[in-house]
Amino acid sequence: MSTIFVAGALANKPGNGGEAWVRLSWALGLRRLGFDVCFVEQIAADVCVGPDGAAASIGGSRNLAYFRSVASSFGLTSSSSLLYDDGAQVFGMSKEELLALAESAVALVNISGHLTYEPLMRLFARKVYVDLDPGFTQYWHAEDQPLGLEDHDEHVTVGENIGTDACSIPTGDIAWRHVRPPVVLDEWPLGDGEPGRFTTVGSWRGAFGPITWDGHAFGLKVHEFRKFVDLPRQAAGTFEIALDIHPADGNDRTLLEHHGWHLVDPGQVVHDPDAFRAYVQASGAEFSVAQGIYVETNSGWFSDRTVRYLAAGRPALVQDTGFSQTLPTGEGLLSFTTMEQAVAGVNAILEDYERHSRAARSLAETYFDSDVVLGRLLADIGVTP
Repeated sequence: MSTIFVAGALANKPGNGGEAWVRLSWALGLRRLGFDVCFVEQIAADVCVGPDGAAASIGGSRNLAYFRSVASSFGLTSSSSLLYDDGAQVFGMSKEELLALAESAVALVNISGHLTYEPLMRLFARKVYVDLDPGFTQYWHAEDQPLGLEDHDEHVTVGENIGTDACSIPTGDIAWRHVRPPVVLDEWPLGDGEPGRFTTVGSWRGAFGPITWDGHAFGLKVHEFRKFVDLPRQAAGTFEIALDIHPADGNDRTLLEHHGWHLVDPGQVVHDPDAFRAYVQASGAEFSVAQGIYVETNSGWFSDRTVRYLAAGRPALVQDTGFSQTLPTGEGLLSFTTMEQAVAGVNAILEDYERHSRAARSLAETYFDSDVVLGRLLADIGVTP
């Protein structure tokens, strides 16, 4: 059986169950296709925190505990490794085991270019860069920021319109392949939520600052959400966000709550993969906006979070980033660009909820099943178990 490496951030994002599912979906999906999967992550000393959020040594850190917990829950304990401080310490599989496996591995799937550890990187026969942040990645590359793209043989992005006439994002000298966010359907049985309860999970400002290109500053998620802040007053149902919002954004929190949004602490309700899954399954549907850069460039970006809602049979009403050009919308998955369309989408879901619920699961099975998504990608790049 062939070995394939998946690299990505788990320990770097402790308490973020949704981000864990992004990496797990690749690792578990590739394992389903017949690969021996080795998961590897690297973490810097200044990222490590204790249970109280204060700086901590790696041994007593929340990061290491989270890494071990997630790996154990999904059968990756004996096939995962955390590299600390550029390999000064290694937890899980030993450095010697990693290096030996890398020499015989068929490929590295490097999510967001996470792995940079040179002694390991140079051993892989094939390296695949997976872009989860279309627009950010390509504009940074155009500005010659060091992303390590040139160190990879293949480049894939979840921005399905990148490289087409429909999208304004520059591709530079890279031929980007397209990949949809995969979901392992067996991990996402249908939920039994309250139909009128629209939820989502997110960060108010996101992980990155705004991008400016050719004199234009692209907006963040906060800027898009403000455009639709009045939705709870104009549509039926209830609207809830498991929102990571900084105390300095207190005015925005007040604005949201004043307009009828119910805010919950993501650290309490989606703190690990099981909690995230339970939160999605207990929801009736998703409502969410997107990062401004995804919308303004018509990138075709589609959220891995939304894929989980669909898989659980939860309809999704999400801001169009150009994905409506490649995915069917109207049943199960509804898109909007205006407040009027958002209100109409809420009403449509509530008027025939069971139909939209069935359609949501069907969309996940047809367009996002990890067997199909990852199988097609591997065939395209010539990698087999």
